[in-house]
Amino acid sequence: MFSMFSLMVVWGVLTTILIILLIYRSTLTMREDDQLFLDEAESQMEQEQVELMRRVRKVNPLVRVFGGLSGLLIIVIAGLWIYQGLSAVQ
Repeated sequence: MFSMFSLMVVWGVLTTILIILLIYRSTLTMREDDQLFLDEAESQMEQEQVELMRRVRKVNPLVRVFGGLSGLLIIVIAGLWIYQGLSAVQ
């Protein structure tokens, strides 16, 4: 069985990866435009926006997975901590 320390280390690693992904996604969306009014001469900007959105769509599932895992693991850690506290009282 995992010790409390090892669970917290795993949670810390998952949360660090999540924070890095969130920072990366925010730097991508910082350059995103809400609307583009382009003519044929500015099609390069459209290509850049399409590529940007492709990257954001690629990162979003990872953010959801790592966010869910981090949240689930912190709930497990809290439950284990409460269980150990109640077991020590008896």
